Amino acid sequence: MPDDVAVWLADRAIPLGSLQPDSEPAELEPLRAILKKVRLVGIGEATHGSAEFFQVRWRLMEFLSKELGFTTLAIEASAAASLALDQYVRHGTGDPREVLAGLGFWTWNTTEMLTVIERLREHNRTAAHPVRVVGIDPQYAVASLQALRAVLDESAAPLLDPLDGLKRTGLEGPWKPLDPRIEADARRLEEYVAAHGSADAREHARIVRQAADVASKARTAADLQALGVVRDRYMAENVSRLMAEPDAKVVVWAHNGHIMKGAYSGGGVPAMGSHLAREFGEEYYALGVLFGEGEFRAHRQRFGRLVRGKPPARFSIPLVDTPRVVEGRLAAASPGDYVVDLRGGDRPEPVADWLAATNHTRGFGGVAGRLTAKFAFMPTVLAEQYDGLAFLRQVSQSTPL
Repeated sequence: MPDDVAVWLADRAIPLGSLQPDSEPAELEPLRAILKKVRLVGIGEATHGSAEFFQVRWRLMEFLSKELGFTTLAIEASAAASLALDQYVRHGTGDPREVLAGLGFWTWNTTEMLTVIERLREHNRTAAHPVRVVGIDPQYAVASLQALRAVLDESAAPLLDPLDGLKRTGLEGPWKPLDPRIEADARRLEEYVAAHGSADAREHARIVRQAADVASKARTAADLQALGVVRDRYMAENVSRLMAEPDAKVVVWAHNGHIMKGAYSGGGVPAMGSHLAREFGEEYYALGVLFGEGEFRAHRQRFGRLVRGKPPARFSIPLVDTPRVVEGRLAAASPGDYVVDLRGGDRPEPVADWLAATNHTRGFGGVAGRLTAKFAFMPTVLAEQYDGLAFLRQVSQSTPL
């Protein structure tokens, strides 16, 4: 017999139906009441390399844009390079494959993301309120450096030259941080542009300054918390800027570890979502996206070190059906893929206890352990981290372009 938690989850489950584009929006109609007072929705992912996470986030984005008036999609990708992506989805400028390759993140350079931006471009052709795409990650500022060299006169060259080290991506694995003085160099450039540059130039200078700060932080295991603190704070700052207009309605696509409302990495890093929840309160809705079993792509890690020189590998993860694993309870509660709201409604005592307890979820970023991935879990208190969950019973690996 199902327990009280399973019954509660089953009663509140909103079936996602087909994950294909242009699926019937009426299936998601119950979300209208849940999100009616929400202006900022964070939609997560448990891995960076599973096809169905792209599909479910687009399914939800279609509903939010067409039915609830959301007009900005903010993604965990380079703030500088994503400017070209926005030009494509709003105006059809450029080649979509080149645009995705130019983001500098292998995680977005997939056939699934190509489908997303082509559908978004098609939506924008006729939409009364087109959806723009904005990157919120301060990493990989090459496009902003190039733009500043193009618009500033020769007197700015001495300010730009010390920042050439930012041209490398440095997106994966341990790396040697840049000299901390690069942040001061970037601030001097920002001050110069504030006095002499256009609004677009000021935005590029701001992105470069953020990138310089992140690039000065080491990526060794001992220093990842310091890097995470800075990166998530900047991502939250960039989302907050998008919310400045009173009628702004923004959807954020990022890893569960970023959209959640607490801290990650052993509690040492306040997630982007924690900053957003503190600033926007009930107007921010954090939707974690989990999966029962299946595949994902990630770079291999062996004995704590990145395996260099090889493309992301395939990992396969089984369903773990134990009471303390959230995905196991979600799989047992209701068949198929679904969304469940954790905010409102009556909560029987066993449900309240379950939501407040430390349970465990799956979560993989751009790197995974070759031997340990199947046994990797992160402690999660659902009541503190998420306002809702989307559950996909099975996922497959994303397809690189």
